[in-house]
Amino acid sequence: MGIAIPFPDTQPPGYDWLANETVFDPAVHLQLEAPDHIIMLSDLGYDEAEIATKATPVAASTPFRVLSDEGTAVLLQTARELRQHVRPAGDRIENVLRGGCYRSRWLRDLCTSQEVSDHLEKIYGIAIAPHPMPLHLGHMNFEPTSIDTAIDKWHHDTLPLDFVLMVTNPADVDGGRFEYFTGTKHEAAELAAAGKTPPPERTVAPDFPGAGYAIALHGNMVVHRAGPLLNLNERISMVNGYVALDTSLVDQSRFVDLIAVDDHDVIFTEWARMAAWRAQSRLAALVTDLPFTNDKDLVIYELERAMEDAQRAVDEIRSGNQTVEHYGG
Repeated sequence: MGIAIPFPDTQPPGYDWLANETVFDPAVHLQLEAPDHIIMLSDLGYDEAEIATKATPVAASTPFRVLSDEGTAVLLQTARELRQHVRPAGDRIENVLRGGCYRSRWLRDLCTSQEVSDHLEKIYGIAIAPHPMPLHLGHMNFEPTSIDTAIDKWHHDTLPLDFVLMVTNPADVDGGRFEYFTGTKHEAAELAAAGKTPPPERTVAPDFPGAGYAIALHGNMVVHRAGPLLNLNERISMVNGYVALDTSLVDQSRFVDLIAVDDHDVIFTEWARMAAWRAQSRLAALVTDLPFTNDKDLVIYELERAMEDAQRAVDEIRSGNQTVEHYGG
């Protein structure tokens, strides 16, 4: 497992650790198993040219086990203790937990676990690291206060790679199924522009055998949602984010939505660190790899490309709050 940016040694203002937590022990709390099948981006209709620019050609996996019974029980207890910190994410999700890894050491250690990252690397087929922005680690979605709308509307994620894990047992929840669209996000956008959402015949609802099971997802490329409940009951899922360590690839993240969701004294610093990590890595590659040339346009292009993530971060942070994007219910 690589590390893009080490987890911060200090907590943001207003974030306190849970008291009397269990210590995370991978030998006790993990039960990592392989998925039966991998779905590729090409299976969803993406063409080779677009796939070539992305972190991995993998789209999603079938459900696989991550947590042991002991780990599942601790995660559920942790989620219930952190529920007091939920907030809305625009009009997309009513109850979302962000920054949980700044409040729970057990959750932090799970989400940055080398064992889990190594397991995900085998599924994605690339070198990855836990997401450099801790706000994207241990993100949780909770059931809404009514059953009128989906728990989380159709969307693609603001980060490239993640897994979606069931914290509560799907067998105990009436509705609220995780679903993904068997088409591209471009098709989803066309449907949304026409006032439509992905039709049932083009969606897949993976069968999670129980709590503690997850699917790996190319979140920025696979359109998905948590569907509506049929009866109001507890329903919790967790998303843990990752990035490809190859920074020469395009950054698939979309952070501008988060200005309207996350605490500004957390999101702006994390965002700047993420942009600086990518710029530093790209600039370092120029130091060793840029050939002698009199092509000034090439040199300018390479320098601008190396710093494009930092410049985009400056422009978007300066732009102010944005609407949280989605494709409808």
